[in-house]
Amino acid sequence: MAVSDARTLLIAGTASHVGKSTVAAGLCRRLAEAGYDVAPFKAQNMSNNARAVPQANGEGFGEIGVSQYAQARAAGVRPTTDHNPVLLKPRGDGESQLVIDGEARANVAADAYYEEWWDEARGAVRAAHDRLAADADVVVAEGAGSIAEINLHHRDLSNVEAARLSDADIVLVADVERGGVFAAIVGTLDLLPDDLRERVAGVVITKFRGDRSLLADGVDAVEERMGVPVLAVLPYDDPGLPEEDSVALPARGDRGLVGGDDGVDAERTATVAVPRLPHLSNATDLEPLARVPGVRVVYAPLSADLRTVGPGGQAADAVVLPGTKNTVDDLRAASEAGLGERLRTFDGPVVGLCGGYQFLGERIERASVEGTGDAEAVSGLGLLPVVTRFSADKRVEPATWTLDGGGPLAGVSATVDGYEIHAGETRAVGRVDTPFVAPDGRDGPELGATRGEVFGTYLHGLFANRPAREAVVDAAYGGTERPDAAVDDPSPYDRAADLVSRVALDVVGLGDA
Repeated sequence: MAVSDARTLLIAGTASHVGKSTVAAGLCRRLAEAGYDVAPFKAQNMSNNARAVPQANGEGFGEIGVSQYAQARAAGVRPTTDHNPVLLKPRGDGESQLVIDGEARANVAADAYYEEWWDEARGAVRAAHDRLAADADVVVAEGAGSIAEINLHHRDLSNVEAARLSDADIVLVADVERGGVFAAIVGTLDLLPDDLRERVAGVVITKFRGDRSLLADGVDAVEERMGVPVLAVLPYDDPGLPEEDSVALPARGDRGLVGGDDGVDAERTATVAVPRLPHLSNATDLEPLARVPGVRVVYAPLSADLRTVGPGGQAADAVVLPGTKNTVDDLRAASEAGLGERLRTFDGPVVGLCGGYQFLGERIERASVEGTGDAEAVSGLGLLPVVTRFSADKRVEPATWTLDGGGPLAGVSATVDGYEIHAGETRAVGRVDTPFVAPDGRDGPELGATRGEVFGTYLHGLFANRPAREAVVDAAYGGTERPDAAVDDPSPYDRAADLVSRVALDVVGLGDA
């Protein structure tokens, strides 16, 4: 179907982590199923969970936040940099890497961003939205954090500016699990600028457990007091969409279990330990492992004893070193915590992803390029005879590689998909096996390397590939019997669509397709 002018729906929140991404993804899928051309959009995102996608101008590849990647998949459209034109990737100490239209532009503190980059960022947001709206019936835009941050209203690109420049209708999302949901709704509506308050089409309450009738009096009171309908109360559910940020991870210094209860006897589980790096990024790489029956992914302090790191004091069966936004700083933190010594005596598979791969080498050269100090060389953990040399250039692109595995992936011969987002090139300084070949002819440690049970690669998304994931899980089990594999769940996009079906069409005023 086609309409004369695209309509924009801004899915805004009373706070962070209230379910905006899930509601937006569900709307994208439900509206696409109804025959609308749908485009996801987030004006400005702050996340270290990114994906490599084609640039909107067709000239190479760039980065967008993982939620917009997922929402584009839900809408059935090719993800591009227009879906998230401004991305801030936190580096610590109040500084972020600024990505505009998919390209890393600078490392900036908040004051420098608003003083030096604000106009360009706002212009990129307007241009990206206009291009999407020219080809879509509906733009489903996701806000960020709370839309009621009155100290930021004059420069709130994700919410206030996005609503104004797109003439959006606003759906406000509030999380009942946090408590105080009605106060959050009323307070947010009261604090909105008048022109945005008039745009609010309704409220969606998320993450409710129990008898919905218990909310009836509160819903009636909010609707009467504020004159805004409560469109739906959505049950607590996790459709399985990738997490946008680190809010769902345990705090630094804490142990946290990811994966939930799948009914598997604890004695038949495998524990995958993930050192909780100070600047951990692309934590979505671990989510496919956490969904495997019988696998427990434990985020643990850098100083944790691998012999007792699991639930109930279980030993780790495998270790995965994740990506990081600050490789040098996190490598130093890991070394100071003695992680290298514990890994060298660990009897099980060790996998390093991107920055984690760089950790496993002998050293990092030109370390000062990362902008976190003046050291020219930093010692690695020394588990692989490779050396990484940093440069100012950043490789950002989707990847489809041929894998002829070794180490924990021994015996695996498959095509694997993922993406690269990294600076630096890695070379061998000793004998290693190199299991990957790229279509452009690249191979060797530039893609990945393995020796013994230690395996490193630049391929983000490795565990989303079933052959690689199953091989690592088998290696973690060490030949012991695994639980039966569960039947694959429905698509997370379909589950999100089912969750928001009450809000999707006539409730938000679009009617039937």
